[in-house]
Amino acid sequence: MSLVRFSARRFRGRGPEEMEDILQVGTIGLIKAIDRFDLSREVEFTTFAVPYIVGEMKRFFRDTTWAVHVPRRLQELRVELAKARDHLAAVLDAQPTVAELAAYLELSEEEVIDGLVASNGYTAGSIDLPTGEGEDVGSDTGRSYADTIGACDPAMELVEDFQSLAPLLGRLDDRERLILEMRFGQELTQSQIGERLGFSQMHVSRILSRTLARLRAGLLSDF
Repeated sequence: MSLVRFSARRFRGRGPEEMEDILQVGTIGLIKAIDRFDLSREVEFTTFAVPYIVGEMKRFFRDTTWAVHVPRRLQELRVELAKARDHLAAVLDAQPTVAELAAYLELSEEEVIDGLVASNGYTAGSIDLPTGEGEDVGSDTGRSYADTIGACDPAMELVEDFQSLAPLLGRLDDRERLILEMRFGQELTQSQIGERLGFSQMHVSRILSRTLARLRAGLLSDF
């Protein structure tokens, strides 16, 4: 374990809680080194084991410090792009384009774009941060990203009811469906419906009551 602690010293700025995790993954690297060490190679065990231990620690950081899950291939590409961008910026005295990065890394432009987009997943901002829009830009009372998120639409709760009603409505006869459409679609009163169809208001009321009772019973039978 002394070798693991020695290797972990380079990460001592991470804090005591995270250091415990670092020592655990470093121990995994030590076990891998023990399993793969070959005495016939005439290499000191310390020299052989440290890359395994440090490698496990770096893999731990790579897999746990991203704000969102990103495939390992894109995580590694992010590092390569950062190095390539710094190098080309120094050579060209300007920020390199996607085409220049692709040519330097011998990748397609699509792969470079994927890597650049994936870099956004390394850190995540709070939705309470100001958007930079509105009258109070730069103040604590400015418009935040959370303010741009729409509220829950109460009508969404009715979607499931409509889906359940559809087959029940299909079982009604034409007159029942027409009266329902006139009452709830056109929002006519029972008297107005009766006048148009030549029925009394009382007869329309009985048809509506009977039809709604059938629909209600059909909905309740699904529970």
